Amino acid sequence: MSYWNDPANLADTSLPSTNPYGNYTVVDTVPKDILHMVDSHWYQFPPMNPLWYGLLGFAIFVLGVMSVVGNGVVIWVFMTTKNLRSPANTLVVNLALSDFLMMLVMFPPMVISCYYGTWTLGAFFCELYAFAGSLFGCISIWTMLWITLDRYNVIVKGVSAEPLNKKGAMMRILFTWTMALVWCLFPFFGWNRYVPEGNMTACGTDYLTEDPISHSYLYVYSAWVYFFPLVVIVYSYTFIIKAVANHEKQMRDQAKKMGVKSLRNEEAQKTSAECRLAKVAL
Repeated sequence: MSYWNDPANLADTSLPSTNPYGNYTVVDTVPKDILHMVDSHWYQFPPMNPLWYGLLGFAIFVLGVMSVVGNGVVIWVFMTTKNLRSPANTLVVNLALSDFLMMLVMFPPMVISCYYGTWTLGAFFCELYAFAGSLFGCISIWTMLWITLDRYNVIVKGVSAEPLNKKGAMMRILFTWTMALVWCLFPFFGWNRYVPEGNMTACGTDYLTEDPISHSYLYVYSAWVYFFPLVVIVYSYTFIIKAVANHEKQMRDQAKKMGVKSLRNEEAQKTSAECRLAKVAL
């Protein structure tokens, strides 16, 4: 038996075991009120070295603080600078808001769980934690989709495209939040569920239960929230990169004909700014 599988070597401050199987696993110290939510799959994994809990907690704390501060600054700058309040930047602010709320809500519970070496915040908060992760993740992905489509509209279609207006941006944001909320509420009503997972310091969507209904949620949700946006984003950026490359080639060819180094003017600078924003979105 390895050092960390031997219960005699566990920290004196560890929580009492609730493992009904008698072996020593990551589930040992899970509180009784959420034990029914833990899939039997996790009983095959030995306890983690306490050092890893400490390192994981520290990493999550640092990343959480950086994300909250960074996204908070983005929101503050865009909301307080009048000339940045464009429809396209409204989508950027929504992305920053979603990421800000995700880390603000999720990193403190994760750090607490790493300190105790298991989830100690109860069954209901476990479900809320997983719900928040799924909700804000869905919002962030779809907001990136809208940003990509706006860049595609500006860069690929150019002057022939209908520009994004304030109403259009707000309608996209409203659709994204409503759609994400509906999808992420389904597990509360029996279509899949939210459960503890991994080393028991976090909760997420149940992907282990062998049930067709549960699996159907995973398939449909994955297709709608991940694979569909991914395909659209890859497709859009393929043409964005081609359009940028063609534009740069035309500029170089024209400069050679005129015997100058560059044809950069105000219009070209504006296009370059759009391309830089596209790179940021990518």
